[in-house]
Amino acid sequence: MLRKSTNAGRRSAVMTGVLLIAGLVTGMLSVVPVIDGAEYLVKASANENQVLLGAFFQLFMIVSYVGIPILLYPVLSKHNKGLALGSVAFGIIAGVFIILGVITLLLLLTISHEFAKVGALHVSYFQTLGGLLREGRDLVNHVATTLAFVLAMFLFTYIFYQTKLVPRWLSVWGLIGSTLSILASLLFMIRFIGLDTAYMMLNIPIAFQQLVLAIWLIMKGFTPTEQDSIRTG
Repeated sequence: MLRKSTNAGRRSAVMTGVLLIAGLVTGMLSVVPVIDGAEYLVKASANENQVLLGAFFQLFMIVSYVGIPILLYPVLSKHNKGLALGSVAFGIIAGVFIILGVITLLLLLTISHEFAKVGALHVSYFQTLGGLLREGRDLVNHVATTLAFVLAMFLFTYIFYQTKLVPRWLSVWGLIGSTLSILASLLFMIRFIGLDTAYMMLNIPIAFQQLVLAIWLIMKGFTPTEQDSIRTG
């Protein structure tokens, strides 16, 4: 029974590490420069494949954002069921917001196609509608989705810190990085900063922590806790 539990924990660690890396990669691949540019109404329809590819990778992020806390739940619930369940809930919420972000992206593509048909006619209408959709997409992607997933990360990282399932320095790094990422989203929400260098700098610590945590989980797995030692005895 103990060997089966250990093997299950090892599998969860490796799969979590893989999903963390997958989340980082798909997050980078989901960026759609043509939508973020000034002439998105003209260029989006002309670069439809870029937009659709970004939407695909953004959808694939759901696997990571929802899968990570679910994979960790059997391990973490042994130590703090409430926080582990909260982490799963925030992960699912993040997945829902990702879907909303993808829908908004596809709506922007549709508007770009319609704009290409009418040309200069009703240009102000399309600019207003497109601007609102882009604003909504930014809020969904960089505030709602980010806050939900980072809160999920904060909760399971706090359990890591309590139990020493991973090294304390790695947990502290994750808690600090999560806090900075939450701060970045809140500052962006109130328009104190934009999607600029300041926003990126605040999110860099958690991105690197995810990468290091992923490598650690794949290579080392979870550190046995005192609770596990008692069971062994």
